[in-house]
Amino acid sequence: MATIQLTTQEFKANVFNYDTEQEWKYQGQLPAIIDFYADWCGPCKMVAPVLEELSEEYKDRLIIYKVNTDVEQELSAVFGIQSIPTLLFIDSAGEPMMQPGAYPKHVLKKIIEEKLLTPVKTEE
Repeated sequence: MATIQLTTQEFKANVFNYDTEQEWKYQGQLPAIIDFYADWCGPCKMVAPVLEELSEEYKDRLIIYKVNTDVEQELSAVFGIQSIPTLLFIDSAGEPMMQPGAYPKHVLKKIIEEKLLTPVKTEE
């Protein structure tokens, strides 16, 4: 399973519909990373193959989406994307965490293992 390109409409259907929901409500079943990028961006080009590798390593446990900020300008504006790449991490509880910057694979793996795939603790 490779990374999945998202349009604004697909984002609303699969991740979060900001037209109908006031509060953040993740619609997916698996933790996710959303890569806000542009084709002309050097650091984005460096991160892209790493994200492809990670999508293979963590298939069936994690989804990695890509949003082209030049094409999906509305989506970029809604999330206040000011620098790219910016990664939106969504953990197993559906909580979002936005992080600008291009990260090496070992850092992304650490975030995935420690933050995204960690089971949700329930109150007893």
